[in-house]
Amino acid sequence: MKTIGLIGGMSWESTAEYYRIINESVRERLGGSHSAKIAMYSVEFEEVRELHRTGKWDEATDFMIDAAKRVERAGADFVLICTNTMHKMADDVAANISIPLLHIVDVTAAKIAATNLKKIGLLGSIFTMEEDFYKERLRKRYDLEIIVPDKIDRKIIDTIIFDELCLGEIKDSSRERLKLIIDKLVNDSAGGIILGCTELPLLIKQTDCKIPLFDTTRIHAEAAVDLALEG
Repeated sequence: MKTIGLIGGMSWESTAEYYRIINESVRERLGGSHSAKIAMYSVEFEEVRELHRTGKWDEATDFMIDAAKRVERAGADFVLICTNTMHKMADDVAANISIPLLHIVDVTAAKIAATNLKKIGLLGSIFTMEEDFYKERLRKRYDLEIIVPDKIDRKIIDTIIFDELCLGEIKDSSRERLKLIIDKLVNDSAGGIILGCTELPLLIKQTDCKIPLFDTTRIHAEAAVDLALEG
């Protein structure tokens, strides 16, 4: 079994889900008392949020490269960034370590490809929905048409993520607001929805939606187990 490297803490609420899903998946596949070999570096999230707020993306990149190197030194065979937004600097991180980086967009796109869907709605942080690092990878590498909510709804989603979910608050009212936003994307011909924030699956489930939801937290975590157990 390979050792899975995790850069976590963004937020720890969703990183806990990674840990749970990975270990449950290993136990399901191998049985008995089996669990995953994991090397994790958990960051101080407020430091990351401050870099977000002030637009200091160069410093954020250095921060993430340092975290990845710590995971590599801890003995990981490959690394995951346990957040969608910080994949903004994933290519720079990958270029500065000697172990592979398992990219959340690539494994999510593989799941979408299996459904033959082409027009997909994307929910996530403001950065994920508005900047190109995520959408363009899906468009250029996987020929997917990506649509996002309007500006008002993007702000609503970002607020739910950072002011509620990252603080452990799960509100029924926010779930209903997300369902309405998803309905708008469905009306705009979205065939599926990417939950492009690792906190969103804490709030919204497949049972809340009539079209396929692509839970990036679970997809990423299960892909890590696939890689850890292959061969």
